[in-house]
Amino acid sequence: MLAAVIAIAGASQAMADGPDVIVAGSFPGAAVLVIDGGAPTTVRVGRVARGVKVLAVDGDAVTFEIAGQRQTLRAGERVANLATSSGSGSLVLHADSGGHFRTGGQINGARVEFLLDTGATFVSMGRSDAQRAGIDYAAGRRAVAQTANGNTGIWLVKVDQLNLGSLTLHNVDAAVHDDNLPVVLLGMSALSRFELRNEGQRMFLRQRY
Repeated sequence: MLAAVIAIAGASQAMADGPDVIVAGSFPGAAVLVIDGGAPTTVRVGRVARGVKVLAVDGDAVTFEIAGQRQTLRAGERVANLATSSGSGSLVLHADSGGHFRTGGQINGARVEFLLDTGATFVSMGRSDAQRAGIDYAAGRRAVAQTANGNTGIWLVKVDQLNLGSLTLHNVDAAVHDDNLPVVLLGMSALSRFELRNEGQRMFLRQRY
């Protein structure tokens, strides 16, 4: 059954070279997209339409890639702007409709979607993201993390390189969870390297080291 999705991909500086996208609906294996105000187009997973590649459809959540950046739209959410430059060593993140700050980025060259989380001690990712990033998590230190859903097993590792927009961090402490996560949590092991300033719907990050 077609699942209505009313999220809108608003234009941002980081997506200036890519199209605007509305996810009009979804069903198993495909999404219905309105691209740059055109007619609704059904795009199957793995296919590309006018620069938009559909990567996955999970219920009402559609993950797609535009201009090399991955985003996920859910019902009622406005897609978060990707990180945009605000001068040397600085970025601006724009909140989605839920007030969360998300941005595309990379871990060891693998594209991921980050969710800023000042309550997380480490950069935290699921197994699949760690595998795509080439992280040998099984060689990491085994530990247990307390989450909202109870305790879960993790591996403590080091990320060689983490990219947010034009900024690069090296040798970042991270946790790999037993299960997959929908996004990578950008925790304090990375955020402590920035000065953070929250101005309502915008979060300013200035790299300290």
